[in-house]
Amino acid sequence: LALGGPTCLSFTPTQYAIATGSTPATIWIDTSDWPGVHRAALDMQRDLEKVTGKKPTILNVTISNNNDLSRQMGARAASIPIIIGTLGRSNLVKYAQQSSTDLKPKLAAIQGKWEAGVSEVVKNPIPGVASAYVIAGSDKRGTIFGIYDFLEQAGVSPWYWWADVPYKSHSAIYALSNVTCSHGEPSVKYRGIFLNDEQPALTDWVIQKYSNGTAADRPPFNRFFYSTVFELLLRLKANYLWPTMWNSAFGVDDPLNQFTADYYGIVMSTSHQEPMLRSSPVEWYQFGSGQWNWDHNKENITKFWTDGVKRGSPYESVYTLGMRGTGDIPLDETGNIDLLQRIVAGQREIIGNVFQKNVSEIPQVWCLYSEVKGYYERGMRVPDDVTLLWADDNWGNIRRYPTPEERNRSGGSGVYYHFDLVGGPRSYKWGNSHSISKARHQLEIAKKYGADRIWIVNVGDLKPHEISMDFFLTYAWNTTLWTKNDMDKYRTQWALREFGSSELAPTIADIVKGYSRLNYRAKPEMYNNTMYSLTSYHEAENVMAEWDSLVSRSNQVVQKLPSDYYAAYFQFVHWSVIAGRTTQALYVEAGYNQLYASQARSQTNVKADSVGALFEYDADIRDQYHALLNGKWNNMAKQTHLGYWYWQQPMLDSMPAVTRVQKRQVALPGPMRLTIEDSKGAWPGDNSNQCAQGYNCPPPTVMPITPFSPSQTRYFEVSAGGPTAFNWKATANVGWLRLNQTEGSISNAASGQRVLMSVDWASAPAGSASTGVVTLSSNLGQSLTVTMVANSVAVPSGYHGFVESEGLISMQTEHYSRSTAVGGVSWELLPGYGRNSSSMSPSIAVDSHWQAGAGPALEFDFYSFNSNGGNVSVTVYSSPSLNAMSGHPLTYAVAIDSGAPVTVQPMPLESLTGSLPSIWNQNVAEAIIRSTTTHAAQPGKHTLKLYATEIGFVAEKIVVETVSGSTQYSFLGPPESIIV
Repeated sequence: LALGGPTCLSFTPTQYAIATGSTPATIWIDTSDWPGVHRAALDMQRDLEKVTGKKPTILNVTISNNNDLSRQMGARAASIPIIIGTLGRSNLVKYAQQSSTDLKPKLAAIQGKWEAGVSEVVKNPIPGVASAYVIAGSDKRGTIFGIYDFLEQAGVSPWYWWADVPYKSHSAIYALSNVTCSHGEPSVKYRGIFLNDEQPALTDWVIQKYSNGTAADRPPFNRFFYSTVFELLLRLKANYLWPTMWNSAFGVDDPLNQFTADYYGIVMSTSHQEPMLRSSPVEWYQFGSGQWNWDHNKENITKFWTDGVKRGSPYESVYTLGMRGTGDIPLDETGNIDLLQRIVAGQREIIGNVFQKNVSEIPQVWCLYSEVKGYYERGMRVPDDVTLLWADDNWGNIRRYPTPEERNRSGGSGVYYHFDLVGGPRSYKWGNSHSISKARHQLEIAKKYGADRIWIVNVGDLKPHEISMDFFLTYAWNTTLWTKNDMDKYRTQWALREFGSSELAPTIADIVKGYSRLNYRAKPEMYNNTMYSLTSYHEAENVMAEWDSLVSRSNQVVQKLPSDYYAAYFQFVHWSVIAGRTTQALYVEAGYNQLYASQARSQTNVKADSVGALFEYDADIRDQYHALLNGKWNNMAKQTHLGYWYWQQPMLDSMPAVTRVQKRQVALPGPMRLTIEDSKGAWPGDNSNQCAQGYNCPPPTVMPITPFSPSQTRYFEVSAGGPTAFNWKATANVGWLRLNQTEGSISNAASGQRVLMSVDWASAPAGSASTGVVTLSSNLGQSLTVTMVANSVAVPSGYHGFVESEGLISMQTEHYSRSTAVGGVSWELLPGYGRNSSSMSPSIAVDSHWQAGAGPALEFDFYSFNSNGGNVSVTVYSSPSLNAMSGHPLTYAVAIDSGAPVTVQPMPLESLTGSLPSIWNQNVAEAIIRSTTTHAAQPGKHTLKLYATEIGFVAEKIVVETVSGSTQYSFLGPPESIIV
């Protein structure tokens, strides 16, 4: 199965057998074809031997006319060959084109195109051959991609080496008739990855694997290592690479690196901070002389850059322009635009002099990263033939899309995206914590706004970003194949390709979707003890339940998969699930440890033990990864991720702090401890969370409940405050208040029991608030009470919509009541985008803008029972998207009923120097922006209207608060309200 493309091969008999149990495949290739095509043909030979068990024969053909062809092919005409060739380089393909009336127009259609190709059965392609399977490309990569597409269909995963996916065995391979596996020009011209932030994992792995651990001053990022990367990229239909940079120099560490890249067919470039195809600062420190300062050291820098261009000139390359300070920092603090423009002019003069041709014919890129974007916004420009590479904010939010004028530039525009970061507000390098649904939406906007010359993504060590990288490159190849509604389809097809099981593929896909969503909510590096609420909305419990379900399902997959797939499954999926769950549990348990200590609960020590065990298990999981396949991936999981002290990675993983209580001591108020839902307080005795005063506080009262409360229970917990065992009983003073347990025993210090309180609404007084009291008593003489208020409210007959409870209405935007389009543009569902299930965004109509209240609208009907003096507050939870449309800040408008729409700009503008606003740090850390407005709304039925004003705004949730302060702290916000 080749992801997303047509299928031209079959493993059941057709009239066109490529390989059978008795006959191996035969591969014909013209000797004059590109070396990279010949190399890929060798991959085909090796792979088909793995798949079929029989080694194909490769026939290198030299022909100049049909007589040569007939003479060389006569003895082989009985076999069914695979003919591989590139237009303009292969006489085999030339004569097939002349002989086949079906093939001729198809090849004419790709002539001169970029990386296009045609693969199909051709009848009578050459004299004496009745039929053949022809793989023809418009250029060398067009042919190479056709070869790898064939192999992917035959059962060879692009990840056979980098993730150890087994070959799928097939005794025979057949071609389907009347099916063409053609591909036109890709959606994005240059598609690639940036290997970055490569210490410690990738660097230490390379040192061990490519130098036997004896590397000298720099790690051996040599041609042997890069050959595996080049092949992977080509199998993923990518063509572009920024190499490792922090302690390496691609063109120096192995003099054959650049040659090898070109031999394979990979276009080399360098990162945003490494101009002119030279590693900076590594090569400058080794070969440069004087200051890294153009005005003061122009002669030496010119020579340094000239040598870099000369070194790369024989090979296909894209030259990075501009100049940053050493160490990936701004060149200077003043943002001297005149200086930068002189530098770019000097660089282009160097390129023109080296190539002795019009510099506009040489591919060049200027990356508008960080402060460089500020230079551009303040007026700096480069010639039209230079590609403008717009960067995201390092967290997956693209900072700028091209304007109509920029879309007309001959050099076009591109995108520099991140799946890995060293920087603020926190470095994230450890786990796969990306939403491909979000990435797809951001990239779809980029594509529609013309940013399609270069797409490059920072993948750090490459592992464990395999799935995200796979999607990024697959989408860049053909953006039309994967719409917003196809993300589940993509994951399922990906799982089927890798693991070959139609039974397990949907489950594996759903597990990947699940852990990706949980990691996207907050990157594991951002976790802390109190991120998820331990007391409100069952938030921490629900999150852990989601993780536990994923672990259980993933373990089931491990049991069902053939054992030879275990290593691949562990790398792709299982490691992310068990490591992610362990990290999350570590901090949640540490949070409970601190909470229980403040509540004088002896369970504090149990949680301390749990934290210690989880901390050790985290290391065990790392060791499991390193032990796979006799240590093939040793060091690849050694990235630190626990115990951040500031934005940079910790130098050593450290366990969250834990507290222990004295296990031989009884709490001062007695051994029975009472705690309740939605409170950090504990009774009896004094506690700062019981009431504002912190002592002499009244007995506890749980949150009120109505028939429309999302949760129809409240709870209290009975636990030990010391080593003394006791029995307890609970009784309610009213018949409508039900308890799921009325007595129990706390037999040891580790014990605790939760009692659920619910309401029998049929017997509760209608239309009024009723108070019920539960009396809790122990056999040791302690007695406490818990109060619950049940408000048996009702909505008018026939009402449909959301209903208030606990002083608020929480609405997922996908559950709107009505949608109104304007000019063919409407809000559309983005499945899987966001911290919960989905989000809504206006469909992408390029250059569309609307006044408040005039754009596409979503309407939400809700019924309220309260108000804040006739007003309510509305909080919209939106994706932390940036003001990426020049001159048009990203806004939305909101209104209730006939009230005037209020326009909101969630994210302030960047500074003129390119700095992001201060609130950006919190917004990206939480993957959400909360924007609050106030509106008039008396109790009753209302309609909230959410208006689009700009393309790119993404709304996930809306919370209407009718009672001030009713929203409890939680990371994800209140659970969705009931819809009737």
